Amino acid sequence: MTVQEIRSRFPALAQTVYGKPLVYLDNAATAQRPLAVLEKEFVLASKSNANIHRAVHKLAVDATEEYEKTRDAVRDFLGAGSREEIVFTSGATMSINLVATCFGEAFVGEGDEIIVSVAEHHSNIVPWQLLCRRKKAVLKVFEIDEFGGLMVDSLEKLISQRTKIIAISHISNVLGLVNPVREIVQIAHNHDIPVLVDGAQGSVHEKIDVREMDCDFYAFSGHKVYGATGTGVLYGKKKWLESMPPYMGGGEMIETVRFSGTTFAPVPGKFEAGTQNFNAVPTLQEALRLAREFQEDAEVIENQKNITEYLLTVMTSDPRIHLYGVPRGTAEKTPIFSFTVEGAHHEDLALILDKMGIAVRSGQMCAEPLMDRFGVTGMLRASFAPYNTLEEAEYFVKCLNKAIAMLV
Repeated sequence: MTVQEIRSRFPALAQTVYGKPLVYLDNAATAQRPLAVLEKEFVLASKSNANIHRAVHKLAVDATEEYEKTRDAVRDFLGAGSREEIVFTSGATMSINLVATCFGEAFVGEGDEIIVSVAEHHSNIVPWQLLCRRKKAVLKVFEIDEFGGLMVDSLEKLISQRTKIIAISHISNVLGLVNPVREIVQIAHNHDIPVLVDGAQGSVHEKIDVREMDCDFYAFSGHKVYGATGTGVLYGKKKWLESMPPYMGGGEMIETVRFSGTTFAPVPGKFEAGTQNFNAVPTLQEALRLAREFQEDAEVIENQKNITEYLLTVMTSDPRIHLYGVPRGTAEKTPIFSFTVEGAHHEDLALILDKMGIAVRSGQMCAEPLMDRFGVTGMLRASFAPYNTLEEAEYFVKCLNKAIAMLV
């Protein structure tokens, strides 16, 4: 696929902002949606708008079939062993909270330890902090080096007999570096410790095989990978899901309900209480099919590589710019670029770029501990998707230079 062919599928990209063609570079926050996804949700909402798993009338049957067909699509996308290992949630945040609550309830006690990295999104920090507060457990921090790479050699020293789980991002939403999750999983499993991987960015930029990765949990959000908002996935090895208590109580997640005691549905139903987002979840069928096409298409891969190499060269050679997340050795860089400019506030730069038609993210990117690690109050982030062009990257650099000249 050419980039122009891809762009034709995303109607939002054709609009103008302040009289300028939109250059959307906030993809790490939310990706734009293709027509196939928008149409899927509209058809389901207008023709199969009925609650799933319950009624026997045709609308309900059709809605249930679409919802459950999506579970198979997600299983294939992740390379999971069975459809029962796929739990639908509202997003990666809910997926991680589910594990922190349910795994924590079953396996974490006073004095036990949980390990996260300093580069995690708040969604992979705060749920573990809340668990530690409830259980009087200890949260330990896995550090990074000055370039943003995880200091894997230090992990063994952090692990103890009280370590119960390690939670790590596949790709940092700030640094854009692909973390060595397979190596981390191997180290953890040598100590019989499970690993949760936050795949919010990994599901976009990497071809996932959870069985090859051997992670115990993998979480991602639909809206970052071209699907509808309010959709998410938790993959969990069946042995863990079956050993964890439910996240919420209500309809659907039960087997029998008696005042003398309630029994729960088998996985994954045990974790899908209440009315599910049945109009939106099936959009993952189209979204993940497209994501896999992007991950395997040679022209798409080459275009993303060219953009990444171009911006790496520009940003590492400009003394005014401090880029965070610089690949070293075999580390791989995805097209996520977070940086600061000496003498210019990140939000001022973002506001000026917006007037030039460029949408970027400014602030802490929900990663305040990482900002503290680098001694900054915030950064500017430009994140690219397969529908972005090298010409847009060049225009971004041109406009960034103009913005810097106005402020410095």
